[in-house]
Amino acid sequence: MNTLIAYATKYGCAQKCVLELSNELKGKVEIVNLKEKTNVNLSKFDRVIIGGSIYMGKIQKEVTDFINRNLDVLLSKETGLFICGMQEGDMLEKEIKENFPSDLISRSKTVKYFGGEFIFNKMNFMEKVIVKKVSKITSDKSYIQHSNIKKFAEDFNSKYQ
Repeated sequence: MNTLIAYATKYGCAQKCVLELSNELKGKVEIVNLKEKTNVNLSKFDRVIIGGSIYMGKIQKEVTDFINRNLDVLLSKETGLFICGMQEGDMLEKEIKENFPSDLISRSKTVKYFGGEFIFNKMNFMEKVIVKKVSKITSDKSYIQHSNIKKFAEDFNSKYQ
């Protein structure tokens, strides 16, 4: 099985999660940062995992563009979807529904939330002010959900035994 993980990240959290996920998956895995490479030949992949970090309610434009360009092909592949961010509760489901096409969500083998991070030295001044005001967090915090990454890989791998 050849698997593509296509993602985009703003501060690097999604990349950390993708690297962790890739180590848990069976078969050959290729990782593509959609901010660095936009044209990907999907014909050589049996499975495609797509995700990225959510910022101000939206996933990166590169992820949306990738999905829009390749939706017909993606619907014919085994897919998995993920988001990274600091959301909680009902907001997670809402952001998944708002950032991925419903037909892709319904056909995906697994859809998960991987958690997120606030790394202040990677933020500009205004971002720091907003995070401190809204979240009441004043120092770096990591809430990566390692158990969700592992469960995603288990769900995805179980389909291909």
